[in-house]
Amino acid sequence: MQSPDLSDAACADEFASDWKRKRVSKGAHLTRQGQPETDEFVLLDGCLVSSICDQDGKEMSVGFYMGPCVVTPNIARTRNGVSLVSIVATADALLARIDSDLLSKRMMSSEPIRNWANGVLRDALSRKVDREWCLAALKGAERLTWFRQAFPGYEDIFPHVLIASFLGITPVTMSRLRTGDKH
Repeated sequence: MQSPDLSDAACADEFASDWKRKRVSKGAHLTRQGQPETDEFVLLDGCLVSSICDQDGKEMSVGFYMGPCVVTPNIARTRNGVSLVSIVATADALLARIDSDLLSKRMMSSEPIRNWANGVLRDALSRKVDREWCLAALKGAERLTWFRQAFPGYEDIFPHVLIASFLGITPVTMSRLRTGDKH
């Protein structure tokens, strides 16, 4: 979230003034799949989970966020201004938000902001590729091991049913894997 490119105090202060604070209560939606969405978010405090719901109503977790962190950039979670995911607070959350068009303008006019934003996008893409690899290459127990390494401590914070969904395993399998670890 921090960037050496934003070390210039004047640049950082001006950029920070573009962001507005937003509170989201536990259980409330930050975004809804299929609804208009134009914002970028930094989670300052709290926890969020992003998910995709299929035509049959089955929901799959696709991202976890524990503040402070940047939420997956708008370009990677929307198409034509419509959200591809729902994002829900799993704990009360405090965020900073900025309209993605305003951020794009700031990126064009400021190399430090452009470098910061491009770094955020690279990190988000890397996390998505890591998860795709995990789902394609690993079996259940290995997926859980991967999750624990990639997201240390998240197993104690996020509901296990959401983690199971994220890993492409059933909650029963998740429970068995966790129980097997204790023996």
